[in-house]
Amino acid sequence: MTKLVESIAKSLVEHPDSVVVTETKDDQGSVLQLQVAADDMGKIIGKQGRIAKALRTVVKAAATKQNKKVVVEIVSEDE
Repeated sequence: MTKLVESIAKSLVEHPDSVVVTETKDDQGSVLQLQVAADDMGKIIGKQGRIAKALRTVVKAAATKQNKKVVVEIVSEDE
């Protein structure tokens, strides 16, 4: 899943080198933290969150196909 999120995010942002995806697992599934540069946050989130929602939908569909539960969190490089 990390490669999927990373490839989608890198194609959307102006600074693809600053895209970092980390995966943590807990008892309910996996949490993917997508970290991008501060000036690329708008491109990842999109107008009214449409791009972020679409990214989460694609990841959820891929995870469901593998019988997994995955949550995508978007964080700024500053955090």
